[in-house]
Amino acid sequence: MKTELLKKIPALLLLLTCTQHISAEKITFSANSLSGTIGSKSDSTTMEGDAYVLTESMEISADSISMSGKDFRYIEASGSIKGKNMESELEFTCGKLHYDRETKIAKLSEDVTLIDQKNDVNAKAQLIEYNQNTDIAIIQIGIELTQKDNVCKGAYAVYRKAEQKLELSGNAQIKQGDDTFRAQEITLDLDSQEIILDGRVKGSVTDERKSSKDENPSEEPESGSPDREDKPDPPEKKADE
Repeated sequence: MKTELLKKIPALLLLLTCTQHISAEKITFSANSLSGTIGSKSDSTTMEGDAYVLTESMEISADSISMSGKDFRYIEASGSIKGKNMESELEFTCGKLHYDRETKIAKLSEDVTLIDQKNDVNAKAQLIEYNQNTDIAIIQIGIELTQKDNVCKGAYAVYRKAEQKLELSGNAQIKQGDDTFRAQEITLDLDSQEIILDGRVKGSVTDERKSSKDENPSEEPESGSPDREDKPDPPEKKADE
């Protein structure tokens, strides 16, 4: 039989700590108000206003956060979300979040930004799914990923954090400074900067040697070219003058 845990508590700040059975993980959470139930099969808690949840691997703050399922397995958040995965050292912002504490898969949606500061990787998209166990992020819709001089775009991307590899597909494009590469599929090694292009390959590169020569011309004039402006000879004087 379910019992009422807390209902619409008008507190300025409510801080609770609870320990659940999923790997004996402690969850700390706070909010302006909280309501929920605890039962034998399912627990449910909803926090509104400056909501905050901290697990052993995930830190989340948002306008609203709810936890549900047995032992609060699922965490959902909405509105001005900011978070950090302490194990993978990834930071993120988004509009909606769903996190499964058992599978350790986080689904981020609505104007998502994912930052891997250690590897200087910044990804923006409308949907990112990150698997903490495999250290892989699947990125979709409106992708723009930057790293060093690389600006990467496409419809679908797989970021393999541990291997430091990026796989792009769907009108894939990578810009490296003034150079541009396009293909159906592009693989970028983020450590070595090696690029592999596959399918309808196009690109443009800048010849730095030619640009350098244009900017720093040789001091010696080319053969047959005047080294100064030619001036006309003065007119000859007439004998009677």
